Amino acid sequence: MTLDLPSVLIMTALVVNVSGVLFILETLLRRDEGAGRIWSIAFLAAMLTTLAYTIWSQSDGAWWAIAVGNAAFVAGTGCMWLGCRRFNRRDMRWSSVLVVGAVAMAALAVAVEGDEGGDWAGVLWMFVPLLAFAGAGAVECLRGDMRESRTAWVLGAVLGFQSLYYVSRTTAFVTSGPDSALFETAFGTIPTSYLTVTLTIVAVVVTSVLRASRAPVRGYLREAQAVDEEQGILSETSFVAVLAGMCRRAERRFELIAVTAVRLDDLDQISTAFGSDIAGAVAATWRTGVRHHAPTNAVVGQDGHTGLVIALAVASPQEARRQAGAIYRGLFDDLGKVGGGVIPVVGVGVALSETAGYDPAELVLAAREAASRAAANVETSVLVDEGE
Repeated sequence: MTLDLPSVLIMTALVVNVSGVLFILETLLRRDEGAGRIWSIAFLAAMLTTLAYTIWSQSDGAWWAIAVGNAAFVAGTGCMWLGCRRFNRRDMRWSSVLVVGAVAMAALAVAVEGDEGGDWAGVLWMFVPLLAFAGAGAVECLRGDMRESRTAWVLGAVLGFQSLYYVSRTTAFVTSGPDSALFETAFGTIPTSYLTVTLTIVAVVVTSVLRASRAPVRGYLREAQAVDEEQGILSETSFVAVLAGMCRRAERRFELIAVTAVRLDDLDQISTAFGSDIAGAVAATWRTGVRHHAPTNAVVGQDGHTGLVIALAVASPQEARRQAGAIYRGLFDDLGKVGGGVIPVVGVGVALSETAGYDPAELVLAAREAASRAAANVETSVLVDEGE
C-alpha cells in the first residue's frame, strides 16, 4: 500500500501529537523540573512542526508554514540536546543561545526566499542544525549522569541515528538535488515521516523512563530539604556563590582550593530491591554523614539529585586526599549501620584549583566527574582529578 503525502503527514501528526500530549501531561502530574520540562518543550515543538507541515501540504503558497515548521523542527531537536545537558547538570547558557540562534536562522532563511523559495526554501539552515544538535545530544547521553543509565544509551542511539540520517540527507540534497530519484526514494518527505514516527515513539518512552528514574530521589530530597538549613547544607546556587568568593580570595593569595564531590548513584536500585523506607534511610544517612565527617570549616552544598560537594582551602593536595578519605571511611561506617545491611555505591572525587583552575563551575564539574569514575571503579575509593 502506498500512501500519499497528505495522508503520511496526518499519520505523523497523529503519532507525534499523541506522544507529546502524554509526555506533557505526565510532566504536569509529576510536577517535574529540569530535564523533563525541557524535553516537554521539545515535544511541543515537534507537535507544532507536524501542524505546520500539514498546513503546508494542504495550502498552496503557504511559505510561512514552512518557516514555522523548519524553525520548530530545529527547536525540538535542540531542546532534546538541552534536556540531556540539564540532566547532566551542565552549563546551559551558551547552548541555549546557540539553539535560539539556530531556530531564528531557520525561520529567517525561509522568510527571505518567500514564495519564490518553493517547498525546499532555506532547508540547509534546518538540516545542518538538526544533524549538529542530534549529534551533540547523542554525545551527551554517553557522559555525566546519563552515562550510568543504559536507558540513556537508547536515547543516544536514537539521536545518533537522526544525526547520521541528516548527514546523509544533506549530502544527497547538495549532490543530487531534491528532485533526484535517490533523494525522493531514500530521503524525501514520506520516508522521513516514517522515520520520525519511529524515533518519536522510542524517544517518548526513553525520556519518560529517564525522568521516572529520578522521581524517588526527588522525593527523598524534598523530605531532606526541611533539615538542610539545620545541617548546614547549601543549595546549589548558594554553594556556587560561596565557592566563587572563596576562589577569588584564594587566587589573590595563591592558596589551594579543594572541592570534594560525594555521589550516591544507586539509590533507585536500592528502592526497587529493598523498599522506599530503606532507600530513604540511606539517603538521610548519606546527607547527615557527609556534613558530620567534613571538616568543621568546610562549606557543603547540594549537587543535583545524587551528589553533595564540599569546598575547603587546604595546605596541600595530600591534605585534600586525606580529608576526602576520612569522609569516605566515616560515611562507609555510617551506611553500614542502616537497617537491612544495605551498602550503597559511594564515589568520592576531589578537584584542586592547581589543576582545574579557580573557576567554581569547572571545579565542581571536575570533582563530580572524578566521583563518578571512583564509583564505577571498585578498586578506588577516592579519586583526585589530575587535569588534562
